[in-house]
Amino acid sequence: MNTLLKWLSVVDRFSKLYLDRQLAVRGINSSQHMFLIKICENPGILQDSLIDTIYLHPSNIVRTVASLEQKGLLIRKPCEEDKRTCRLYPTNQAMAMIADVETACAQTEAVLLQGFGDEEKAAFEKALMLMGKNITSAMKIYREEDEFDA
Repeated sequence: MNTLLKWLSVVDRFSKLYLDRQLAVRGINSSQHMFLIKICENPGILQDSLIDTIYLHPSNIVRTVASLEQKGLLIRKPCEEDKRTCRLYPTNQAMAMIADVETACAQTEAVLLQGFGDEEKAAFEKALMLMGKNITSAMKIYREEDEFDA
């Protein structure tokens, strides 16, 4: 078995479970936190732009946005410039909980990076971003203008 793929899978699976436990009190999960953070950081973001920043299939984005809207965490408004998409705005409820969501993410990262020095953390993050660029490029998903920032 390929060791790298095995451990990437283990880390992915268990980091999501750990983050799910942290976020459960807020009524969201590890699949939704990135959306919530992105929308709170960018009120009015186009729903379609999430495809390029979160790297999920459009149907998954539609489903997650609908779920967050149903939970009262975001509002969808038709885009004036392009009626085929909508703008996403965080609700007051979302803004009130975003600091807790970011804290849960930071705690999860701290657990994952226990025992790493500062230089090792930076090198690991750089390596993961390069891996992300490599695989999305190989799949013809990555574009040069895409940013791989956390």
